[in-house]
Amino acid sequence: MKIGVKTLRKSLRRLGLAGVLGAGVLLACLPFYFSSVRPAERELQARRVAAEQAHARANIQTVSAPRGADLGRFYQAFPAMDRLPDELERLYGIARASRLDLSQGEYRLEQRGPGLASYRIALPLRGSYPDIRGFLSDTLQQMPYAAVDAVRFERKKVGDTQLDAQVRITLFFRPSNRNEIR
Repeated sequence: MKIGVKTLRKSLRRLGLAGVLGAGVLLACLPFYFSSVRPAERELQARRVAAEQAHARANIQTVSAPRGADLGRFYQAFPAMDRLPDELERLYGIARASRLDLSQGEYRLEQRGPGLASYRIALPLRGSYPDIRGFLSDTLQQMPYAAVDAVRFERKKVGDTQLDAQVRITLFFRPSNRNEIR
């Protein structure tokens, strides 16, 4: 079957510009399909088969730890809620030992269901940078159930050695009553 040049030109004129461009795009896509898409499809299929085989071979078992004993030991690492006033005094003592001026802070107790309670403290402090850094370090060392949530420093003048700092600390407490822990 021999197609002549005249027949080809006649067919192209019938297709028009859009048809010729469409046929050109189609012809240009064929090498891309066979060089990129087909190998990617084969690789995807091979990976699916390998994943199914690995899943079939895997013997997945859930292991549950003895919840009561471990959970009890975990909660014992935190002070009881009835020790809150003592722990606040301890925090203030660390601040005094660090030579910091404490202003009136904000305090908020958060308890979401059974378990640990969060006591969030926002403390405005005034002191030198090393004193504030020492206070935070001493707090975390002496009170391992404390977390420093945020620290913000502000200096009134460039040459001031004294900083105003806003420190947010969270203290975690276990319930005072053993029955509140589940």
